[in-house]
Amino acid sequence: MGLNAVTAWFQAKAYGLVVGTIGLAIGIGLWQVLTVNKVNAFINFSNVPRPGLVFDAFVKQAFNPVFYVHIEVSVLRIAAGFLTAAVIGIALGTLMGRSKFGAALFAPYIEIMRPIPAVAWIPLAILMWPTDEASIAFITFLGALFPIVINTMQGVEQTPAVLVRAAKSLGASPLQIFWNVILPAALPSIVTGLAVGMGVSWFSLLAGEIISGQYGIGYFTWNAYSLVDYPDIIVGMLVTGALGTLSTALVRLAAHPFLKWQRRAR
Repeated sequence: MGLNAVTAWFQAKAYGLVVGTIGLAIGIGLWQVLTVNKVNAFINFSNVPRPGLVFDAFVKQAFNPVFYVHIEVSVLRIAAGFLTAAVIGIALGTLMGRSKFGAALFAPYIEIMRPIPAVAWIPLAILMWPTDEASIAFITFLGALFPIVINTMQGVEQTPAVLVRAAKSLGASPLQIFWNVILPAALPSIVTGLAVGMGVSWFSLLAGEIISGQYGIGYFTWNAYSLVDYPDIIVGMLVTGALGTLSTALVRLAAHPFLKWQRRAR
């Protein structure tokens, strides 16, 4: 049964895997052509390292223990900031979605603070928090918070009123209505907010590490630029992308068991 399930998964994903692999191969080939020929037509590729040099730099860093320290520090910062943002964001978004008073009270803060980029928070975060570590975690928290709040609020607001009325007519308590009707209906939007928030939190983390960090993949990337080590810059970028993709996939995977009702409805 397990082998059949694995085979079915590969068959379902085969088209995407094949096309994705071909697309990556084309992209790497184009990168090779542009860098080898040092193309300078609006975008300058003369200083961009070739794929082979980046691969060599990646292999070198793979045997460097300090590189894994950078990754570990960044992952721990993401975990702290994102998990805090998830708890507060879901609670706040639910309150704003279910209560007109809550929406009127908190919406001005959300709408004013949401467009402020992570870099703009860095000086204030350094002044507010006693350590660089705390300030970076705070910036990461802010990056994840707003997408989670907005998507949770919209998911709760869009819960079909007929389902709520039906639950009330059957004698369900407000807590039962929330747990069995509102939360499941809003969960797809909440998961979307968590996935988007994870991506934004990585962006915010890198901004914080570049400015005030001493470790982390963002600091590694910026330090490589300072040392004119161009292959390591791309190594840092690619590792960041891989970590962001993996963490977003983990969020969706964790939510997968709770969305069984949605798949059955299809």
